[in-house]
Amino acid sequence: MRVAGADLHSRLVGWLKVALPLTALAILSTLFLLADRIDPDAAIPYAEVDVEDLARDPRMSAPAYAGTTSDGAGITLSAAEAHPASVDQNAVATTVLALVETPDGQTTQITATRAELDTTAQLLRLSEGVDLLTGAGYRVETESLSASLDRTRIESAAPVKVTAPMGDLIADGFTLTQDPDDPAAYLLVFKGGVKLVYQPGG
Repeated sequence: MRVAGADLHSRLVGWLKVALPLTALAILSTLFLLADRIDPDAAIPYAEVDVEDLARDPRMSAPAYAGTTSDGAGITLSAAEAHPASVDQNAVATTVLALVETPDGQTTQITATRAELDTTAQLLRLSEGVDLLTGAGYRVETESLSASLDRTRIESAAPVKVTAPMGDLIADGFTLTQDPDDPAAYLLVFKGGVKLVYQPGG
C-alpha cells in the first residue's frame, strides 16, 4: 500500500506539472482575447494641461521660501501660487503666509492676498489686505507693508489699525525693528497721528 500510495502521489505531481501551466496559459489567452483594445483617443483626461498658457505665464504652485536675517531672525514664506513679475529677479505670489521668528523667541505672523519678492533689494512687499499678528498680542491691519529679508525690519507707510493688549490704536504707519540699544530686543513703533483708545485692564 505504501508503494502504491507513493506511486499515485508521483503520478499526481507529474500530472499537475503539466496541467497547471497549460491551465494558466489558457486563462491568459482568454484574458487577451476578451480584453478591450486601448483607444489612444479615449485617454483619461485627469491631467489636462494648457501648454500654451503655461508658456505664456509660467507659474509655480505652493512655493516656499526660507532664510535667516543678519541678526538671526528666521523668515519662512509660503503661498498658493507664484509667477515671475515683469521686473527681472522679482516674483509675485498670491495668498501669502509669512512667519518671522526673532532670536528672543517671539513670532510674527503675516498674511496677505499678494506679495512681491524683490531679491535685488532683499525686500518682501505685501499688499491687498495685510494682517500682522505678533506674539505679544498685537494685531495690525493695513493695506500694504514691506519686510526686509536681510535683517529684521517690517514697516508700513499706509494707515494701520491695531488691536493691542492695552486697547485699540490707529496710526499712519509703523516699524518693527531690532532695538539699537539692545540687540536682543525688538521695537514696534507707531508713527504719525497715533490715536489710542485705552481699555483699562486690557
